[in-house]
Parts: sequence; structure tokens; C-alpha cells
Amino acid sequence: MLLILLGLFATATPALADEDDPYRISGNVQLDGEPLEGVALTIDGPGGEQEVETDAEGQWRVGVPERGETYVITLDEDTLPEGIAVVDPEDDTPNVKEVEMGQGGRVSVNFFIGEGERNVTSFFDQLVQRIVQGLSFGLMLALAAIGLSLVYGTTGISNFAHGEMVTFGAIAALFLVGPASLALPWWLGYPIAVVLSAVFGLVLDMILWRPLRRRRVGVVQLMIVSIGLSLALRYTFQLFIGGGTLQLPFSSQEKLPLFGVVQLSIIDMASLAISILVIVAFALWLTRSRLGKATRAISDNPSLAAASGIDVDAVVRVVWIVAGGLAGLAGILYAYYRPGIKWDMGAQILLLMFAAVVLGGLGTAYGALVGAIIVGLLVEVSSLWIPADLKYASALFILIVILLFRPQGILGRRERIG
Repeated sequence: MLLILLGLFATATPALADEDDPYRISGNVQLDGEPLEGVALTIDGPGGEQEVETDAEGQWRVGVPERGETYVITLDEDTLPEGIAVVDPEDDTPNVKEVEMGQGGRVSVNFFIGEGERNVTSFFDQLVQRIVQGLSFGLMLALAAIGLSLVYGTTGISNFAHGEMVTFGAIAALFLVGPASLALPWWLGYPIAVVLSAVFGLVLDMILWRPLRRRRVGVVQLMIVSIGLSLALRYTFQLFIGGGTLQLPFSSQEKLPLFGVVQLSIIDMASLAISILVIVAFALWLTRSRLGKATRAISDNPSLAAASGIDVDAVVRVVWIVAGGLAGLAGILYAYYRPGIKWDMGAQILLLMFAAVVLGGLGTAYGALVGAIIVGLLVEVSSLWIPADLKYASALFILIVILLFRPQGILGRRERIG
């Protein structure tokens, strides 16, 4: 299964954009109206990271592959003449600009250059900021990974369509609260979207997984079915919302300073709080309720659980409902983290969910939580040393290393083979 995951990861890696791409980002770099030549800029976004230098007229341009996406333009201040910098009293990082490629396919980004001190963030401050972002990402990832782990533990299915369950939650929220659809208030629309996601998980079990379980279909065949379901759902989503990126309300909120250089928006802080509250509530349900204990018993030994009088089918049905609801909530939070909703957004983090589940221990909900937090921290912190497009690969590399020394995962149990 690990080889399949790595193969999918390799095929999902985007190619670098070039001048043949249909859309353009361009701009000027000037000092008091005079062009600056040889100033280096980095453009990061869909299609990969690109580097460009200004010409004799102080102009630059690059081709990018997609509209509706956010691109980050960073001007390398080390390539500016001595004694000048990008200055903006209202911006802590004036040499970094984020732009969204609109429907017109052309965006201009200009930098104001003047005399002043260069704003340099220390490595420690960057590390602290990345740790906070990694924790936020890891908790959001845990919501989805826990459901994936529960499904595997109770049914043995490696559900490659779980990423599409994440996407479904985000799309449901968009149709409920988006200005071009029902336009419900967020406090009503988002809970309804989570409920619809839970119902979606139940429907998938009723019309597909339960009939296959009753026919005693093998694990490999179930995995292949899940891959086919993933592709079918993914392109169905594209049919309904198109290939661009759509935004939920309040997605462009200003970030507030918390401590040091750490800045989070209200949405970021709410995402952290919601993730923690839901995970704590889920842990209490899993350990204190009769249904939660029955779920753990089936994960440990389905045959013994059935012999002791537990209705395995009923518990599995509840597991699919819980997994769908958690995936839908993760999709809404991920839409704010990216930011934006896209037809393949769930597939982009599917391998990270599997990495979290395998890293923590297959079939263990607490292992999925621990694995997701580790993966989230690795993904964000590793971007301090490696290109942003490779940060997901760092988590998979650590996964391989840990499995070489502890094949059962961090919280998994050793099992006798043969």
C-alpha cells in the first residue's frame, strides 16, 4: 500500500510553470522612478516555484498555469543596491506580496523601493510562527485522519475516497453559505454542512460498502473500488464547481498579532479552538460511551466483538457517520487554511492523512491524532529549509524512516506474523 501511496504522490506533483502557461504575473521594480536591473524575485504557487530577475527596464514577468489561485511574490532584498530596501510603514513584510489570478489572466505587482532598513525576521521567530501554523494544520488534519483510521480499524478498508469526503464538506458549506447560493448565515450553514457530510458517509456505506462487506469482497478489491470512487467523485465535483478556486465568506480576514511575530486571524484562532473541542469530545465519546467502547472492541477483534453480542453492522454504520462528519468539518477548516475550495482539494492532502494514520498506528484513533500533529508540524517547519512544493514529501520521508524502526507505528501494537 505504501508503494501505491508514493506512486500517487509522484503523479500528483505539479510541473513547473513556464512562459507557455496561459496566464501572466508581471511588474516593475523602480527606485525614485529609475528602473532597477538584476533584482531577483520568487513566485510561488500552483505550478511550482519560479525565479526571475528584472530586465534593464526594471520589468519582470512569469507565466502561471491557473486562474483563481493565490500566488506569493517575494523580492530578494539581498539583490537590491546597498542602503535601500522595500519600505511600507503599514506592512511588516513589504517585500512579500500575495495576489490572486483573476479571470482576466493578467496581474501586475509593483514594489516601492526607497531608503530604509531591511526588515529581517530571525530564524527563531520564523520557527515559532511555523510551529503555530503546523499545530493548526495538524489538528485540522487529525479530524480527517481519525475518521480514516476508524474506518480502517472497523472494516479493514483503506478508503482512498476519504479525500473526496473532505472536499464534499467544503463544497456543501459553499452551497449553503456562499453569496451565489442559499446565503445562509455561517452559524447555521456550517453545522448543516457537517450534518450533510455525515449523511454522505452513511449513504456511501449503505449503497456501496455494506453490500461489498456482505459479499466478503477482499481487502485489495475494496481498495481498488475506493480508488475508482475517488476518481468518480472528484470529477463530479469539478463538473459542479469548475476547475477554479472558490472562497468561503470571511476568507480574507486581517491577521492579528498575538506574541512575538506570531499572527493569526480570527478564523485561524477559531479553527484551532474548534479542532481541539471536537477532538476532546470525540475522545470522551470513544472512551466513555457504550458505542465508543464497542467501536474500540471491533477495531481490536471484530470476531470476538460479534461473539460477545455487539451488533457489528450497526457500529460500522455509526463509524461511517462519524467519519463523514469529521471529514466534512475538516474540509471547511481546510478551505480557510489553503485558502479556497477546489475540486481536488481533498486529494491534495490524502497522502498526508494516510501518513498520519500509518505513522500513529493503523486502526488507532489516538495514533491518528498523534501522527497528524507530527505530520502537520513537519510539513510547516520543513519549509524553512526546503522549497514549499517539497514540504509534503518531508512528512512521507519521516514516515518511511519511522516505519523502518517501528513498523506498527507510534501507538500501534506489535502483531505476530505467521
